[in-house]
Amino acid sequence: MNQREIRRLADLLREYGLTEIEIEREGVRVRLRRELAGPVAAPTAAAASAAPAQVESVASAMPAASQAHLLTIESPMVGTFYRAPSPDAQPFVREGDRVKKGQVVCIVEAMKLMNEIESKVAGRVMKVLVENAQPVEYGQPLFLLEP
Repeated sequence: MNQREIRRLADLLREYGLTEIEIEREGVRVRLRRELAGPVAAPTAAAASAAPAQVESVASAMPAASQAHLLTIESPMVGTFYRAPSPDAQPFVREGDRVKKGQVVCIVEAMKLMNEIESKVAGRVMKVLVENAQPVEYGQPLFLLEP
């Protein structure tokens, strides 16, 4: 099972409002599960639908020539974005900071698990695209990096 197939399963999960999908193929089992809480589900859906517009507006505010070489760090899962390891700690990175490959840049909380998100490339953080403690979707851009 490759990443594209897993993304398609995640899309089906959201599209049909399912809470769980499990598939087994050639001895590999994948289970995707999300928890829904009554009042929280509506704001999360609204924030998720607003996120692409926010990314587009940030991207359109930057000159097109400068955008061409920027790389994005995307959310590998649906969850809540945190810039720091705890509420009273300093953020992992700020705009203008240099990051190394493998350096933790944020945390995405999913199903009560704190997942450290690492940079896959070295570079300078040009823009943080998500506010702290905001819901994020799978594949949503979190940071713009200049390699």
